[in-house]
Amino acid sequence: MRLLPLSMVRPGMKLGKKIYNEEGLVLLGEEVELTQTLINRLGKHGVDFLYIADPRTDDIIVPDVLSDGTRLRAISEIRTSFRKLMDDSMKRKSAGFVQMGRAFRDVMNLIIDDLSGHKDAMIMLSNMSVMDDYLFQHSLNVCIYSTMLGMAHGYNREELMTLGLGSLLHDIGKTQIPIDLLRKNAKLTDDEFSCIKKHAEYGFYLLKDEPNIPLLAAHCAFQHHERLNGSGYPRGIEGTAIHDYARWIGLVDSYDAMTTHRVYRKAMLPHQAMEIIFAGTETLYDKSKIELFRDKIAIYPIGLTVTLNTGESGIVVGLNKLIPHRPIVRLLTNQDGQEIQALQDVDLSKKLSLMIIGVNDIVPA
Repeated sequence: MRLLPLSMVRPGMKLGKKIYNEEGLVLLGEEVELTQTLINRLGKHGVDFLYIADPRTDDIIVPDVLSDGTRLRAISEIRTSFRKLMDDSMKRKSAGFVQMGRAFRDVMNLIIDDLSGHKDAMIMLSNMSVMDDYLFQHSLNVCIYSTMLGMAHGYNREELMTLGLGSLLHDIGKTQIPIDLLRKNAKLTDDEFSCIKKHAEYGFYLLKDEPNIPLLAAHCAFQHHERLNGSGYPRGIEGTAIHDYARWIGLVDSYDAMTTHRVYRKAMLPHQAMEIIFAGTETLYDKSKIELFRDKIAIYPIGLTVTLNTGESGIVVGLNKLIPHRPIVRLLTNQDGQEIQALQDVDLSKKLSLMIIGVNDIVPA
């Protein structure tokens, strides 16, 4: 399969990977032939990339780290609980929220079980969903990424439960922010940004007294926008005053926000987002956390079209876990742009003279 930006998808192409709807159900399955109408609808719903079936890479399978059942349950709980809080606007009934806490613990058990079967998997682009609200998919993405990193870091199951709940609910305070402000597609005024920033405090107060939600999970909501150098909010705390879980979530939250479609900009590719993350080393984010994240992220995801310094181009067909920036590439065209008849897989970790200089047929000037 081949990973393409929606701008390069053409009618007649067939999906290589499922698209999920806003409820977590499969909207479009593999091998569905795309029409211009479908392509336009996916674009309107914030899908920036699609996996497309390609006979030259039909032996490449990109596994889903979550089962359809777990994904459906997670999105359903997030939607139901967050929308209830939006409707109630801080006037929730305690008993109802206790029930939400139990439901989220059940969801986290499913997520941990699923991810345990993919401990060595690299983190891939995960915005292949049509969502009516960025908040829901973002919450699940951050949870998946944070839990996978927690496993790689060596946390035990109870620690993963707390980290997972903190990441799944890190943005729950946004349920108390006016929806029009969250969806604004223009630059925020200073007053509007001040209002948005209050979601960290709202999240803490929503979670801190719930018996089925660990207090540390509430602190994750409170602290996930704090930064090492004290430049974050809401309190401007720095260094080790920020809990380790919140520092993980802050890193992942930033990355997912950059690689997911927003109303005011298109999604970035992983290597672009990682450049920005690395620029914040030891000022915004811990160096050790960035390094582990770098080792777990698929900087060049499977299926991505890349151009090499030789002028040849191909598709990423495999990842080198120890050197994620040097994947295995199946060459498709030569330096003259002609198709290569005898396909060849080149391991860039062994061919050090070869370098990726462009993606999706775009080479920087």
